[in-house]
Amino acid sequence: MADGGVEDLWLLALAELDLVMTRKQANRLGFAILLTFFRERGRFPRDEAEVEAQGIVEMLGRQLEVSTPSDAEAYLTGRTAERMRAEIRRRFGFRESTVADAEMLTTWLRDHVAGEVGGEIEPMIERLEARCRELVIEPPAPDRVERIARSALRAHEDRFHNSVYERLPTATRERLDALLRPEKMSDGGDSQDAAAGSAQAVLLKLLGNPGQPSLASMQGELAKLELIRGIDLPVGLFDQSSPRDLERCRQRVSVEVPRDLRRHPDAVRITWLAAFVYLRARSLTDDMVDLLIATIHRIGARAERNVEKELLEDLKRVSGKQNLLFNLADATLAHPDGVVRDVVFQ
Repeated sequence: MADGGVEDLWLLALAELDLVMTRKQANRLGFAILLTFFRERGRFPRDEAEVEAQGIVEMLGRQLEVSTPSDAEAYLTGRTAERMRAEIRRRFGFRESTVADAEMLTTWLRDHVAGEVGGEIEPMIERLEARCRELVIEPPAPDRVERIARSALRAHEDRFHNSVYERLPTATRERLDALLRPEKMSDGGDSQDAAAGSAQAVLLKLLGNPGQPSLASMQGELAKLELIRGIDLPVGLFDQSSPRDLERCRQRVSVEVPRDLRRHPDAVRITWLAAFVYLRARSLTDDMVDLLIATIHRIGARAERNVEKELLEDLKRVSGKQNLLFNLADATLAHPDGVVRDVVFQ
């Protein structure tokens, strides 16, 4: 066996080698592949490609001094493979997962993982498999694992949406919903433009960057901030929420048009808007600080240019200024200890 290196992970230890050698020669390589893969991953390989990606077949074939098979059918499928899997599970103290295990894993993912992954499934699958290894359970089949992960994510999102929605006063919900309607309609008017759908929803006014530093930019950002403050979200509404959950909601509001947002269920729509407003208030505050700093710098630079221009104009207005400066220097050097009135202005 080689000394050190990643390849050693996929080679057989002495005790494992003795166990493999008790098998029929035709089954030794397949048993060794399943054994080493389960030892390292806590599960069996899903397909031949997963085994080939690690180069396991070639390494173990050299260690066992056997020829490698042309395909994986001999050790991935069939009754012989099932018997080998059962023996390997017993060796490592694992058991197959049950329906109760699936429910338990769904709850665990919902409570401990879903809020950290921002709606991504692959990280949830990885955490689920790691959790199974901790519990000495062989993970369910890949399609079942994905269903568990998606179910846990939906359960987490439903709980998050309902929790936020229930904590919002009715008046606040109405003000949030008004962001999806044109401004006149949100104020109770009924203009023909709003009815025709051509008027711009209030929400769209909250999007976009402030642009170049100017008084108009400052006023525009301040108007957005005042609009958001008028919605009056409860203090501490998102103190216990995951930043990834909030960002996911913000992105949904940012990419969907108001017409599509209105089609979502109340709890979903209102929670997304509340999270968007909460994060937008923070970003607007940062934008205003940046605008203020940039405006101050611009004012300072403009003031310096004006002062320099005035000094240059004053110098241009003085005739024979270079001769005067030379005479001033000569008088100063000739009488360094003299009185200015007697030396310079004589």
